[in-house]
Amino acid sequence: MQAVRWSLRASTRLAVKSAGLTEQNARQLPFLNRMLYSHVRDSRAPAQPHGCQLSSRTLLDLGFTETQAESVCEGVIKALGKRSDSYDMSTIMALLVLGLNSSSIVKIFDKSPGLYAEKGPVVQQRIQNLSKLGLVEGCIQRVISHYPQILIIPAKNVNTAVQFLKTKCLFTSQHVREILRDSPQVVEEDLNDVEYKFQYAYFRMGVKQPDMVKARLFKVDMEELRCRHCFLERRGFYQTPDKKGQTLIVNPKLKDFLAAPEEVYLAQFAKATKEELDVFRALLAREDKDEGIKEEYWRIEEGESEGEEDMIDFQRGNMGSSGYEKRKRK
Repeated sequence: MQAVRWSLRASTRLAVKSAGLTEQNARQLPFLNRMLYSHVRDSRAPAQPHGCQLSSRTLLDLGFTETQAESVCEGVIKALGKRSDSYDMSTIMALLVLGLNSSSIVKIFDKSPGLYAEKGPVVQQRIQNLSKLGLVEGCIQRVISHYPQILIIPAKNVNTAVQFLKTKCLFTSQHVREILRDSPQVVEEDLNDVEYKFQYAYFRMGVKQPDMVKARLFKVDMEELRCRHCFLERRGFYQTPDKKGQTLIVNPKLKDFLAAPEEVYLAQFAKATKEELDVFRALLAREDKDEGIKEEYWRIEEGESEGEEDMIDFQRGNMGSSGYEKRKRK
């Protein structure tokens, strides 16, 4: 028990340091410590499984305003219904110990009400898993604030997505950390769709993994990626590199034209009007409907002599961490 107390004290001090809490908020931490000790002690007793039950008074003591406390209480009732009477505050305390302030916590629950139903120890395990994956202090708080759903997704699913990015897409551990930081929603996406997007960028556009990460590729939906790329290509401002990675023109960098606001993209890269882009977008949508979008993703132009009927099989080759090898099925 003493070891647990030391651990909680250390966690609280870390929360103050990492979150830059004000002196007023920091004064609430001794009360938080008492609540945490009570929760740990009571959780050891089978007759009292809920160590810290929700109440407006308790939330006020933890630094929440009356409006924030009311919002949390209403959120619990709405999310859990009759089960709200037995709701404990272990999840809220886990977020407080992480260094998130009351305002951030309310916003997190507003974005992801399903988090009310998660148990504090489970949430803490998922936070620890994110830390093991390389999300450091400050970064992990920003990710959770931006995409709190990541605390609802089982750690096993998150780890599966991470392993997929490493083994199927050949991203390095550093790349994966940056992807989790900038595009955490990738862990919840269909892994087939993730691979489709990666292969489109790699084979169709000739973009390597480091440049995908810099461009925050997985933050953009596939339709927008393909539209911006194909529009540039058909206007003569982008070419798929040949087998040696060479082009007849200098392609714009993915991070530049993908992240640019539409007006900047049109003026600086496509040199076209919004009306022209809208017409092209409509035509592209019609092509997708007629031909099947996934077939179009993987139709890599091999030249007239090789024909359009060739089927491309992607498999990991002898290119190290830099990419894939493609071969045609006989």
